[in-house]
Parts: sequence; structure tokens; C-alpha cells
Amino acid sequence: MICKAWSRLDHVPDAIIVEGPKAGGHLGFKREQLDNPEYVENALETIVREVVEKSKDFGDIPVIAAGGIYSGQDIKKALSWGASGVQIATRFVPTYECDANDAFKWAYLNANKEDIIIINSPVGMPGRAIKNKFLKRIYDGEKDKFGCKFACLKTCKPNKSSYCIADALVKAQKGDLSRGYAFAGVNAYKCTPKTCLDENGQFISVKTLMKKLSDEFSLPTSK
Repeated sequence: MICKAWSRLDHVPDAIIVEGPKAGGHLGFKREQLDNPEYVENALETIVREVVEKSKDFGDIPVIAAGGIYSGQDIKKALSWGASGVQIATRFVPTYECDANDAFKWAYLNANKEDIIIINSPVGMPGRAIKNKFLKRIYDGEKDKFGCKFACLKTCKPNKSSYCIADALVKAQKGDLSRGYAFAGVNAYKCTPKTCLDENGQFISVKTLMKKLSDEFSLPTSK
């Protein structure tokens, strides 16, 4: 629909990012889809292949796969689906250059697989986040005192919400996880001190991470 509308103005998208259900943050999928492991596992490949094929009707538009892309091997798989590139977020959070507070980064390093959960966001969408004490208090019925400072989405009803998600995310990014929480992709638990810290106990650099991704990409494809 976007391509058809824009082509009337003799223009098409510079690229199309296809984000699957393994992504962190707000997700454009129904809750029943996210609760179906088989759907979650295969959705990105299916959607990428469909978008790649359909986009050919409008020219050579790069399609970028996102959501759950974590390793070099994941990148290789995405390219085999016809994607021109990938978008990676989760794995770049625990790097030196990421401007999130170290406490936010350590939320990733301390997370177990079962800590990565789907929440019902106040803005009316499901979202993927790392479970913590703040979320537990909210789901136990506690209501956070707040005023709407952002007016970000019409679907959010401050008078019916237990907390302001924008405020909670900003506080978490600044390191106050007692009053906020971290969004994260499904593979955030793979970020560990062993893989994300250097020999001095510091977060690795993006340069180091890019080298790791390149090395992983070069490995034989796993069956």
C-alpha cells in the first residue's frame, strides 16, 4: 500500500524494514501470535520472503530483516531469504558506545531466558521486556503516580493506566530500574558477562562486536 501510494508521486521507499515477532519493545503482532512458539520461530522468514517478492513490483528496493537477528549466522540466514541487510538492536546494547546507563546494560547481562517476557503496554500493544521488580509491582496491582508529560499515543489512556511507559523507559535508560524497565529482544539472555565484557571487565566496543559478527558469519552454516 505504501509503495502504491508513493509510486503515484514517482517515488518509492529507499528501503523497507521488516520487523518480526522476536524483536524487543512494542510489537505489531497479536497476543495469540506471540503466544504461539511455532509462529514466532518462522514468522520473520515468511514475511521477509513475501515482502522481497512483492517489492519487486516497484523496483529494486532493499529489504532489511529485523527482530531476533543476533548472530552472524542469523545474518547469513536473513540474506538467504532475499534480505539485503539486517537491523540488530539487542546485541549492541551491552557495548561501550551505547549511551544507556550501565545498570540498563547489566539488566541484559543478568537476564535469564525466562526473564524475557511479553507485557501488555499502556499504549495498547504487546511488548517484549526484561522482567524486574517494577513490572512485578505493576502486575501485582500497584499504580504508579504520574501525569501525562508526553501525550505520545492516542491509544494510551492515562486515567486507566498503571504507569507512564515513556517515563518508565526513560528512567530505565538513565539507570533507575526501580521505576522503569528495559525493552529487549528475545535473545537478550544470550548477552552475558563472558560474551559482552572484555578482559578488563569493561563492555566491549562496537568494533569488537562487529569482528565477532563477521567471524560468526564466516562459520559453516548450521543445519
